[in-house]
Amino acid sequence: MADITLSAAVRSNLLALANTARLIDRTQDRLSTGLRVANPVDDAKAFFESKALSDRAATINEKKDGIDQAVSSVSVALEAVSAIDTVVEQLKGVVNSAASAATAAEFTELNAQYNALLLQIDNFASDASYQGVNLVNGTGTTLTVNFSNSTSSTLSIASVGLTHNTATGLGIMTGALLSVTANRACAINQLDTAIATLDAKAKSLGSNVALLQTRLDFSSAYANELQAGSDKLVLADITEEGANLVALQTRQQLGISSLSFAGNSEQSVLSLFR
Repeated sequence: MADITLSAAVRSNLLALANTARLIDRTQDRLSTGLRVANPVDDAKAFFESKALSDRAATINEKKDGIDQAVSSVSVALEAVSAIDTVVEQLKGVVNSAASAATAAEFTELNAQYNALLLQIDNFASDASYQGVNLVNGTGTTLTVNFSNSTSSTLSIASVGLTHNTATGLGIMTGALLSVTANRACAINQLDTAIATLDAKAKSLGSNVALLQTRLDFSSAYANELQAGSDKLVLADITEEGANLVALQTRQQLGISSLSFAGNSEQSVLSLFR
C-alpha cells in the first residue's frame, strides 16, 4: 500500500483540529462534572491542597455532631434544674402553709405533701439523662466535648448531685415535722440554700449551653469556609467553560474549513500537471 504524503498545511490543520478536539473533550468533562481539577494529573498542587481542606472540613463536621449532642445533654440538665427549682419553691409554700395549720390532721397532710415533693425532686434528677449522660443525679460523671483534634480544644462539664439527699444532694431533710416551729425554720433555711445552689448551677449550665452553641456556630461557619476554599481550587467556572466550549466549537468548524481549503488547494495544484 502506498504511503500517504500530507503537505505541511494539511498536517498543521490536522494537528490543530486534534488539539481543539482534546480541549472540547476537556471542557465538556468540566461542564458535566463541575470540576476543573478532578485528579492529580489535572493540577497536582491544587488537587492535594483541596483534599487537605476538604478533609479538615470533614473532621470539623464530625466534631460538630458531638458538640450538637452535648448541647442537648446540657440543655436536658438545665431543664431538670429548672423543674427542681420549681418543686423547691413548692416545698417552701408547704412549709409556709404549716404556719397557719391548726390540727394534727393538717400537719400530717402537709408532711405527706412535703415528702412527696422531695421524691419528685429525686425523680427529676434521675430522669434527666440524655444518651446515658446525667449531669444532675450525682457526682462522678464528666461530659467531655472535643472541639477539634487538638487535645487542648475541649470543654469538660462535671456532674453534680441535685437530689434532695442531705449528704450528696441539696441537703433537704426528709420527714420534716412541720408542726414544730424550729423544724419549719430549719426547713426554710435548707430550702433557701437549695434554691441558691440551683440558681448557681442553672447559671453554670446556661453558660455552658451558650458556649457550646457559639462553638457549634463557629464550627459550622469554619467547615463551610474550609469547603469553600477547597472548591475554589478545583471547581470549574461553568459560565467560563460554557463560553470556552462555544469558542472551541467555532474554532473546530473553522479548522475543518481550513483543512478543506488546504486540500482543495493541493488538488488545484495537481490538476495543473494533468
